Amino acid sequence: AVQGHLRQCNLTLTQHLTHLVAGEGDPQAGTMTECFDCDNCKESLYGRKYIQMDNGPYCIPCYDAHFANTCDECKELIGHDCRELYYEDRHYHEHCFRCFRCDRSLADEPFTCQGEELLCNDCYCSEFSSKCVACEKTVMPGSRKLEYNGQTWHEHCFICSSCQQPIGSRSFIPDKKDYYCVPCYESKFAPRCTRCKKTLTKGGVTYRDEPWHKECFVCTGCKTPLAGQQFTSQDDNPYCVKCFGNLYAKKCSACTKPITGFGGGKYVSFEDRHWHHNCFNCARCNTSLVGKGFIPDNEEILCRDCSSDL
Repeated sequence: AVQGHLRQCNLTLTQHLTHLVAGEGDPQAGTMTECFDCDNCKESLYGRKYIQMDNGPYCIPCYDAHFANTCDECKELIGHDCRELYYEDRHYHEHCFRCFRCDRSLADEPFTCQGEELLCNDCYCSEFSSKCVACEKTVMPGSRKLEYNGQTWHEHCFICSSCQQPIGSRSFIPDKKDYYCVPCYESKFAPRCTRCKKTLTKGGVTYRDEPWHKECFVCTGCKTPLAGQQFTSQDDNPYCVKCFGNLYAKKCSACTKPITGFGGGKYVSFEDRHWHHNCFNCARCNTSLVGKGFIPDNEEILCRDCSSDL
């Protein structure tokens, strides 16, 4: 489509429509003996209208026949007394320069050329311009618009489905047939951290099927971040290994350190006492008693050999 621009053709400054009458307005006209004839038909121009061209004067019929342009629409000559419109090497009578669809005059209207057809702006937009999916009105050429996923909106019609404010050039998030500005989407749909209750926009961790910010998921005891670290829980509260061992783990009867079971560690229990596997040794000879028989001797445990020596 090409936006049209008209040139209006009137007589140039070298063309003068003149009415010459012998004996009127010129003191010497009554005695004029020099002939004044049409340069084409040679008929006298005295008492007649004529048009002065560079190469001489022409009577009106000869001027129209030799110099007038042909209207591209009706194919008739555009006479000297008609308003002529000119576009892309084509000439028109004023009344012939009309919209191909609605027949509206384009003489003083903006228009568009689509192929060989001249169209007023309304007809062009109705047929070729996109429609706003919100208001279903034509998106006029040159107006501000937004296109997404094959659809078009007027800029002022593309609004957040929640706050109803124009989204404009801001980021937005589609959700089925709705569109949300980022703050509204986060407020409406984004998960909220179990601890601080603020929305999680990216990253985060999940504990007991609940979302947490990484910086909010910390040890209940020492507040050390637990994301990416080993941890355990007590009464649904997360603890790092060290805090859990100090606060809740059984203590080894030999080394008194916590028995956490992390890192594949195993332990042995007897009555109300507990030992790391590598700590469950004979108190006398230090032989490992894991998987073997042993004899308790007050606070000590002994292998059978050492107990028989008593």
